Amino acid sequence: MTTAAAAPAAPPLGRATGHLQDALAAHRAALGDAGLPAPLVVPLGAADVLGTGAPDPYAAARPRANVQLTARAALVGPWGGEQGPACGQCLAMRWQRLRGRSEREALERGRRPHGATAWPLLTPYAVDAVWAVYRAALGGRLTPPATGPADRALCQVTRVDLGTLATVTFPLLPEPLCPSCVTTAPETADAARTTLRPAAKPDPGRYRLRPASSYELPEQALANPVCGALGARTWINPASTTTAPVAGTNFVRGYAGLNDVTWSGQANSYAASRTLAHLEGLERYAGTHRRRGTTPVTASYDALVAEGTPALDPAARGLYAPETYASDPLVSPFDPAREIPWVWGHSLRDDRPVLVPARLAHYSAGVDADNFVFECSNGCATGGSPEEAILFALLELVERDAFLLAWYGRARLTAIDLRTCRRTAVRAMIDRAALHGYDVHAYDTTMDLAVPVVTALAVRRDGGPGTLSFGAAAGFDPEETVESALSEVLTYIPHLPHQVAERRGELLQMARDYTKVLHLKDHAQLFGLPEMASHAEEFLEPSGLLPLEAAFRDWTTSVRPRTDDLRDDVRFLVRRIADAGHDVVVVDQTTPEQRGMGLHTVAMVVPGILPLDFGWSRQRALLMPRLRTGLRDAGRRPDVLPAAEVKTVPHPFP
Repeated sequence: MTTAAAAPAAPPLGRATGHLQDALAAHRAALGDAGLPAPLVVPLGAADVLGTGAPDPYAAARPRANVQLTARAALVGPWGGEQGPACGQCLAMRWQRLRGRSEREALERGRRPHGATAWPLLTPYAVDAVWAVYRAALGGRLTPPATGPADRALCQVTRVDLGTLATVTFPLLPEPLCPSCVTTAPETADAARTTLRPAAKPDPGRYRLRPASSYELPEQALANPVCGALGARTWINPASTTTAPVAGTNFVRGYAGLNDVTWSGQANSYAASRTLAHLEGLERYAGTHRRRGTTPVTASYDALVAEGTPALDPAARGLYAPETYASDPLVSPFDPAREIPWVWGHSLRDDRPVLVPARLAHYSAGVDADNFVFECSNGCATGGSPEEAILFALLELVERDAFLLAWYGRARLTAIDLRTCRRTAVRAMIDRAALHGYDVHAYDTTMDLAVPVVTALAVRRDGGPGTLSFGAAAGFDPEETVESALSEVLTYIPHLPHQVAERRGELLQMARDYTKVLHLKDHAQLFGLPEMASHAEEFLEPSGLLPLEAAFRDWTTSVRPRTDDLRDDVRFLVRRIADAGHDVVVVDQTTPEQRGMGLHTVAMVVPGILPLDFGWSRQRALLMPRLRTGLRDAGRRPDVLPAAEVKTVPHPFP
C-alpha cells in the first residue's frame, strides 16, 4: 500500500501524510519482512475526531491506522498491550481532548483548517527516525517503558518529535466511546438495578474498604501529553505549607462550551496526593459525561407519567427563579411536555428502577432541550465497591444540605472545643493554620438526617485579605469528620489572601451587587473580603462551646451503627433520608476504565434536599420548601423559617 490512505488528504497535512505513507511502505518493501504490518498513515489535527464538528475524512481508515501525523510529531501505534485492545480512533480521540481551547474550538466547531501546504517538513532523517520506531514497535522489538504493572499491560503509543527526533512512549487506555470499538446499546431499567451486597469493613469504625494506595492505577495512562485519559500532566505546588497538593486539568465540552475541569489531591505527601488526584480525576471523568456506550431514553416528563414509567420530576430537585430564566441565555424553564434525555437509576427507598434526567446525573452533558438547570459534582463519589461509593456520595449530599440550611437559615451553632480532639492530625492542622496567621474553628452543623456534619472555619487574625475560609464534612465518626472539615479549610488558606488581594476590586463589586457572583470561585473568595465578615455572625459568635464527645454524645452512644458490614451503614443512611420524606436514587456512572481498576462511581440524587449551586442568580435552595422547614425538623427552631429571616447573602462554600 502506498498512497491509498492519503487519497482524501487536504492541506495542511495532506502532502506530508502521503509522503510519509509512501516512504514507510518503501522501507517495508525493501526490508522484505512479511511479519511487519503494512503502514497506514493518517493525519491528525486537521479534522474533528470527536464527532461534533465536520465529518472526519479519515473516519473509515483511522481505527486501523498505525501512524498518525500531527503538525509536530508522528504517533506510532497503538502497539503491544496485554489488556484491553485500543485502536487508532481511541488514540485520536484522547489526543484531541488534550489540545488547547483555541485548537479544540477550531476542530469541534467545524471551522475549515488552514495552514502551510508543505507542513510538516519531513526531512529524510525524520522519516528514518519514524521508520526505526515503526519497525521496532510494530515488529515486537520494543517493550513498554512504564514502571507500573497497570501501565505496562496497556497498549502503547510512541511519539517521534519531527524537530528534535526525541521519542517518548506512553500507555493508552481504550476509549469507551470509540465508535469503532464500542457498539452502543440503549439504556435499560434492568441494567440500572442496584442490589446492596455485603461489604466487609476493615473495622466497624472504618468506612473505606481499602486504602487509596492499594488500587493499581495506570498513572501514566491517566496523565500524559499524548493520550492521557484525564489530562496532559499533573503538577505539584511546593508553595503550599499546609498540604502537599497535586493537581491536573483538562477541557471537557459541556452544554456551556469547553469547561476547564480541575482535579486534585491534598495529603501530607506528594505520592499520596497524586493518587488522590487521579481518583478525583476519574470521578470527574465519570461524572461529566456518560461513558458507557449507551444511548439515553428520550421522552417528555408528561409522556412518561402518562405511560406509568417511574421518572424523577426535575422540579423536585429544584428549579431557578423565573427572573433567572428570563435573563440568563444559558438556561430555559423546564417544560414537562418537551422531550429530554433520561438515564436509568435505581431507587434504594422503593427498590425499583427510575428514570433520572440526564442533566441531573452527568453535570457536563446536556442538550438544548434540557437546559433547565446547571448541575455540579455534588453527590458524586468513587469507592472500591458500589456500597462504598453510595455511602460517600450520600454523605456529601447530607454535608452540603446541612451547610446551606445553617447558612441561609441563620442557625445558631454550637462550636466544638478542638482541644478535646485526640487525633494528632487535628492538632497539627491547628498549628499549621496558626503559622499562616489563622485560627480555626469547628461547629456542629448536624440537621435532621442524623449523621454528624461539621463546618470548619479559618479566621485570619489580623482581618486582612482572606479573612474567612469555610469547609465542611459529614461522616459516621465525629472526630474523623472534624479532621476532614479542617483538612478542607487548610487546602485554601495558603492561597486565599493572594487570590483576594488580586481580585479585590472585582470582589468589592460583588459585595455591593450579588448578581455579579457568577462562578464557583467567587463564593469562597468573596468571603475573603474583610467587608463580608459581618455576614458570618452565626459562626463568629456561636451559641456555645462543647467538647467533641459532648457535642455528639447521642449519636455516639445510641444511634451510630457499629457493624462489620458497610451495607448496614448505607441502609441506615437511606432509611434516615427516606424517613425525612425523600427518595434516594443511585445512578451508576462507572466507566469501563474504572471497572478494570476495581473502582465504582455513582451519582446520588435525593429530591427535596437542598442542592449546592454556584452563581447568585442560580440558587435553587432559596426556593425549596426544605429551606423553610429543615431547621424545625432538626429541632433547631420551633417553627417554620419565616421568609423575612432567610439570609439573602451568597453562601461561602468553596
